Amino acid sequence: MPNKSANLCVRIEPEIKEKAEAILAELGIPASNAINLFYKQIILHNGLPFELKLSNKIIDESVISEKDLALKLKKALESVNEGNGYTLNESIKRLDKIKK
Repeated sequence: MPNKSANLCVRIEPEIKEKAEAILAELGIPASNAINLFYKQIILHNGLPFELKLSNKIIDESVISEKDLALKLKKALESVNEGNGYTLNESIKRLDKIKK
């Protein structure tokens, strides 16, 4: 049996951790085993075991509900009001660049 003595310390969003660990618990797989499997897949694929790509769409309307879109817009507005993010004019300029 391989010596499991390496440590991995990561920070993730609590909600993502809870949801993922609930699914893993149903599958009977400890989180450490799932992470080990993920790393083995990275080695086998010589990269991530799934495709990463950029989309021209900022939000895919076909997979987001009106309620979720409203929540995302509200969160974005709050972020801008806190001094983060982009102003409306800056956002429009960024969208125009994507369209080209």
